[in-house]
Amino acid sequence: MTEPAERTTEPIVRPAPHRWLWYALGGRLPRRHRGWVLHDTTTRTWGLRHVARMLVQMAVPIALVLVFLPAPFGLRAAVVGGGIFLGLIYSLAYMPETTETRVMKAGYPPGTATAVRDEHSRRRDERDSERRRAAAAKRAARYRERLGR
Repeated sequence: MTEPAERTTEPIVRPAPHRWLWYALGGRLPRRHRGWVLHDTTTRTWGLRHVARMLVQMAVPIALVLVFLPAPFGLRAAVVGGGIFLGLIYSLAYMPETTETRVMKAGYPPGTATAVRDEHSRRRDERDSERRRAAAAKRAARYRERLGR
């Protein structure tokens, strides 16, 4: 398997709204959007993007229940709320697997999205560690300066 840094060098070509809707419903995007799919499933906000796709998938059943269920609106709203709650639980429980499937549909090997997210996390931790180390050195220098050492 190639290194995560090599995989992210593909151009990020955002799909048109109709293609994104197809993608959100589980469809495969054309090959030119391959880099964007990897970006979509590995960026810092990948969890929020996943929830947005889940809500798009649930929009049609929600609308059908709200319009056609022969019951008072309060009951229809409660049914929709319960459905969204259960859908969110299942969606969050299988979020890594679902995003891996999307990445595999785009033509990447299994485990690519997780590897890229782990690499991003490692780099972020290194930057934070460097920042904390520099701040600690600065505090120590101020402390020594106050003591006259």
